[in-house]
Amino acid sequence: MAVAVCVLTAAVSLAFGLSGQRLMTLFCVNVCAVLAFQVFSGNTGVVSFGHTAFMGVGAYVSAWLTMPAAIQRTALPNLPSWLAGHELPFLLAILAVLAAGLLLGMLSGMPIARLGGASASIATLGFLIIVYSILAASRDFTRGNQTFYGVPRVTDVVMALSFACLFVIVARLFKDSSLGLMTRATRDNETAAVSVGVNPRRMRYAAWVLSGGMAAVAGALYGHMLGAFTPKDFYFHLAFTYVAMLIVGGMNTVTGAVAGVGLVMFIQELLRNFERGFDIGPLHVPEIFGLPIVGVSLAMLFVLWWRPAGLMGRNEFAHGLFGRFDSGNGTVASPRRAAASSDALRVDRAVKSFAGLTAVDDVSFDVEQGKVTGLIGPNGAGKSTLVNAMTCLYPLNSGRIAIGETRIDALAPHQVAGAGISRTFQNIRLFSGLTVAENVAVAALANGSGLAEAKTIAREELDFVGLGDAAEQPADGLAYGARRRLEIARALATRPRYLLLDEPAAGMNPEETADLAGRLKGLPETRGLGLMLIDHDLKFIMSLCDRVVVLNRGRLLANDRPDAVQRDPSVIEAYTGTRASRAPDGTRTEENGNTTTEELSR
Repeated sequence: MAVAVCVLTAAVSLAFGLSGQRLMTLFCVNVCAVLAFQVFSGNTGVVSFGHTAFMGVGAYVSAWLTMPAAIQRTALPNLPSWLAGHELPFLLAILAVLAAGLLLGMLSGMPIARLGGASASIATLGFLIIVYSILAASRDFTRGNQTFYGVPRVTDVVMALSFACLFVIVARLFKDSSLGLMTRATRDNETAAVSVGVNPRRMRYAAWVLSGGMAAVAGALYGHMLGAFTPKDFYFHLAFTYVAMLIVGGMNTVTGAVAGVGLVMFIQELLRNFERGFDIGPLHVPEIFGLPIVGVSLAMLFVLWWRPAGLMGRNEFAHGLFGRFDSGNGTVASPRRAAASSDALRVDRAVKSFAGLTAVDDVSFDVEQGKVTGLIGPNGAGKSTLVNAMTCLYPLNSGRIAIGETRIDALAPHQVAGAGISRTFQNIRLFSGLTVAENVAVAALANGSGLAEAKTIAREELDFVGLGDAAEQPADGLAYGARRRLEIARALATRPRYLLLDEPAAGMNPEETADLAGRLKGLPETRGLGLMLIDHDLKFIMSLCDRVVVLNRGRLLANDRPDAVQRDPSVIEAYTGTRASRAPDGTRTEENGNTTTEELSR
């Protein structure tokens, strides 16, 4: 990608002389700025309007450090002595600019990283307004809204191209790194990322800080290209232009960011020629002020309507250094066993209420390592609510969840996987923007594996669930049953001591259900983990489980062996809606005379 940028820059510069060089200098500076936006927005999914604030800070810091002392004394007579008279070389000043951008990112990122979606976007807009207001008010440092002049114009096409290539490489390395992979997982599905041990706030914070440092450097390049500027040059208009470039090209990829810069600049240059009016035959079209920004806005709206993911979608120019996962050889590696322990996962008098409705009411049972525990009950019985409480997505009103004597219910949700508990979801939650292998690798990375080990774990678990040949496919391109199996592979990649599967066979046909049952049957023995199955398919549950826990209306109805549960009158009544009685010959029958045990088994 960096080579492509070099070729394009050289071609235009040679073809159009000085005007081409000026145009490509601006192109390369814009590439740097938009890639700074992409590192945060593309990997977190949060559209940022605040990165031009970093650019403004970077431009002023670099200007203070590089201005000739004579001009500085005239333009900024009240500048503090510790900032005055340095006259540093530009490349040396860039190091101070980078440090300033990173520091500002660390401070501003603490509240922004706590937010997501539209709330985070609005926060970045507030950050831009705050920084602009400070720059405009600090007249002794910035001359306020007057032109800040005397900045050495050292950003030529060679300088800008060098930084553009560097930014392309940094953006791709971050995207394909362990940190970038986990950040993109939080973008696609934050709840699923939390369940495998990813801390979304930490991921957003890291991306914000890095992108802030990059934006500050891009701002210094921009300032040294202009030579004179005001705080307004880094305000709404510039922020909108860069966001438009990112959206048009596609914010999910580095290629899209670069392509968006080129396309939007082409539209701007084309429409700028018509801004002062033009003739169409005998018809004269008068001056249309702001025609380039109107054209860019229309282009962005068209792309959002026609191709919401941007022109490049998810397509990168080429695979990154860490972007490809090898598929397995069709054989399943020896399973990795969980740490042996006699401690059970214990639910003790758990209560969970929502606005006065008690969804889980005084429930207690154990999930033991090496055994399969089933959790069943009619719709609305509280099964999924209980699983969410066991994984700390829902805080309990009272009671406790523990492994042995270690409390689990007091942990943050992203810490549960590290404690040894992993899960799947009733409604499938995959990382749709990642490949099949990357979905599984994220879970291993979040629990301490390096990238090479995570690839190995991903290959092993995909082979186990029969998806080894699909490793490079997009996760959202899988069939329904394969998605279910992928979610199980991702949960297994955390190396759990306890695995909670919420309706793993839901929506599967009989052949897929039988295949899944065969894969799950030996898990507790071969891996030494405790397996809890939640499902409405009683045949599936009864064939696999050592014990079955039954809930109804949030309360515990039964906790016994499968055969005993099938004969329990309260369980039969909960499922069939009729009361069971004992016939003279000893069999249990419903009031209408049908054999309830047989019906429940069916």
